[in-house]
Amino acid sequence: MDAQTRELNLSWIPASGFQLRKAGVHFDAVRVDDEPGRALADRLELLTGGAPGPIVLEANGRRGVYFLCAPDSTAGRAWPREAECFNSTPGTVSYVPVPALHGPTWPLSWRCSPLEAGRFVHPMLLCATAAAMFEEWSHSHG
Repeated sequence: MDAQTRELNLSWIPASGFQLRKAGVHFDAVRVDDEPGRALADRLELLTGGAPGPIVLEANGRRGVYFLCAPDSTAGRAWPREAECFNSTPGTVSYVPVPALHGPTWPLSWRCSPLEAGRFVHPMLLCATAAAMFEEWSHSHG
């Protein structure tokens, strides 16, 4: 574990490479794949002055964008169908890939790294922004 990770007290971030973390323990996550996920990250950065909370990018496969939210904050919301939640609701077990803060972590990277312990993407803002964005897209591509 490096000094920055210790200083932030983020034991869930690996010291090197990447690891899977059980959703609902240290955080919940919402994944939106490919370009829509990147566009959603752009909008959140704009809305929050560049500090939306931790966001992980995946460079291969589905090219997922993982928005890390506080534990137990994603269940019970009306997420757009393009958003997949990772949490610990009863009967579910899911894992989220988390890269180290530094060094080689391919195929993962931090779009927005954690700035302080306990600071996550705001789930209400994420849900509302995603819903508005996908509603706009359905009208413009419909």
